[in-house]
Amino acid sequence: MPNPVLNPAILISPVEGGYVAYDPASDQLHQLNPTAALTVELCDGSREPSEIDRLIAPILPEGNAGDVERWIAGALKLGLLVADASGVKGRSFDAAELYQLAQRLKEHGKTQTTYRCLKRVVEMKPDHWDAWYDLGDAALNVGKRSEGRDAYQKYFEQNPDDAEIEHLLIALRDDAPPPRVSDRTIQCIYRDFADHYDTLMRDDLGYQGPERMHDAIKGVIGEARGLRILDLGCGSGLAGLRLKPFAGHLTGIDLSPEMLALAKARGLYDRLEVAEITDWLEHADERFDIIACCDCLIYFGDLHRIVGAAAKRLNEGGMFAMSMERGARYPFALTDTGRYQHHPDHVCDAAAEARLTVARLDEAFLRLEYGTPVTAIYAVLTARRA
Repeated sequence: MPNPVLNPAILISPVEGGYVAYDPASDQLHQLNPTAALTVELCDGSREPSEIDRLIAPILPEGNAGDVERWIAGALKLGLLVADASGVKGRSFDAAELYQLAQRLKEHGKTQTTYRCLKRVVEMKPDHWDAWYDLGDAALNVGKRSEGRDAYQKYFEQNPDDAEIEHLLIALRDDAPPPRVSDRTIQCIYRDFADHYDTLMRDDLGYQGPERMHDAIKGVIGEARGLRILDLGCGSGLAGLRLKPFAGHLTGIDLSPEMLALAKARGLYDRLEVAEITDWLEHADERFDIIACCDCLIYFGDLHRIVGAAAKRLNEGGMFAMSMERGARYPFALTDTGRYQHHPDHVCDAAAEARLTVARLDEAFLRLEYGTPVTAIYAVLTARRA
């Protein structure tokens, strides 16, 4: 076997726990653990594989004789190593190249390697603020909460107008949560989110909120049609698609102009308005048979105010249908995602104060979060008849 050397076409970078090596010709990424990384370092064209095996043998478990030689043979076949080329070195990634690779790794769901690459990027270029932002997300994704908080804090110090990160840091610092997410934060989130909202929610996260809320409503009203319906936080109109069969007139309210533009394009709604939903309810002078609020109460803590405001806008026998993330802590908690989770007892308490009857209180799948199912509460609250 020839004296091996790292393929000079390979881009390499040390990361936490070893190396990443990328072959642009084959678009292949090699993740090297510490032993493999040491082997590559010793493959400088001056040693035969048997000599490298002897040098590394003392740090290997007993009974692993010959493993390094076999690994080198495999690396030669893959093109990671090449035949003797003394004095030729592989070129290291610069920060920009490594950041681009991290973006691609994220797109392909390589969470651990994404995190390691981004950590290396900010070591190489501490003023790469986009990398600090992405490192915050990647660190949370792999369960490193304190690193995620510190990365977001570093980014925020240079981007103090980023309302989304300002809110997220409240959760990550365990500060007292605000009553609800600010209008500015929500508008910031959906300004960037709107152009890929449906694809991300449906295709990537398996979002089923509208379907499950439709089932809850239908379980109470059966085949009723021609109703006046208000879709609070209507977003792009995903819930509106499920509400439309019940509707004689469908109104949509949302705080994001970008999301309302998507809803308008669906042609579902008879009326659309840009407004904060609690304020709109408290100043409206019309009533509805159904008020639906699908997956936007994740931006509210205490539910008493919005449930009370909705109750005043219901016709006799009308219903307020809503979904939210189910939480174990009473009454609610702000999570590290920046969203609120609610305890079922809090939903019941808010309904009782608003003099609404809990007709249904179901728990079912909402969507995925980092590959883990999120459970939602689907509640249908009905106005008492005179």
